[in-house]
Amino acid sequence: MHDTAPTRRHSATDEPRPARLTLIILTVGLLALLLFAPLATVFAGALAEGLSGLRAALAEPDARAAIRLTLWVAAISLPLNAVFGLAAAWAITKFDFRGKAVLITLIDLPFSVSPVVAGLCLVLLYGSHGALGHWAVAQGVPIVFALPGIVLATLFVTFPFVARELIPVMTEQGRAEEEAALTLGAGGWRVLRTVTLPNIRWALLYGVLLCNARAMGEFGAVAVVSGRIRGETATLPIAIEMLYNEYLSTAAFALAAVLALLALVTLAVKTLLEWRFADQLAATLRR
Repeated sequence: MHDTAPTRRHSATDEPRPARLTLIILTVGLLALLLFAPLATVFAGALAEGLSGLRAALAEPDARAAIRLTLWVAAISLPLNAVFGLAAAWAITKFDFRGKAVLITLIDLPFSVSPVVAGLCLVLLYGSHGALGHWAVAQGVPIVFALPGIVLATLFVTFPFVARELIPVMTEQGRAEEEAALTLGAGGWRVLRTVTLPNIRWALLYGVLLCNARAMGEFGAVAVVSGRIRGETATLPIAIEMLYNEYLSTAAFALAAVLALLALVTLAVKTLLEWRFADQLAATLRR
């Protein structure tokens, strides 16, 4: 009887120590260069004149107006994007129809079109000389250089996020549970509330968080349609650019710090939810 030496199983990630250290150092170095250093510069610039200078910059009426406008635009865009993303994902994953591939391509269009070009198209369409914009101005509801235009521009650049998070999850889950509920006599709204939404709630939440981060940080399309009216149509990114161009560095960095904090809060909420509901999330993704 011959003894057989145990065969060591190699993991796909069982790389030599120098290779692992090299990858870790490279990753941390890139993060430090592209993420941590800019963030540190922003907060250092905001505190360049101390807390009193930071408070004074944030107490300016134009700064507060920019913060309020940014939060309002995000608050309006998020539910609209959630409804659109859910409807688009439902149509694509639950029904077979001609033109499905074209619809998916159109959903991805904002990823390939420059935000500045999108803003220009909105100005041409909804401006005072456009077909729709002329009518809106006549009714006393201007779109361009006002809140509706900023919301439209934000919706254009953010609407793929929710749909793109939902489509893979809903495709993987299939139609069996919804069809079973319909067979048992449930109506469409009840199927949506009791079957579909519980299965996709985490993907929907991730899409909304991504949408929120992009909505608050959008510059290109909003800069074109807003007119950059200080205190009225200047969102946080636009106000930061205007202040920096006027060499008001402390005020610009103060608003940039606020915008960075909003992004970090969004990231913290996402991380907290992943940690708190890790088991439920894994179970949902496995279904």
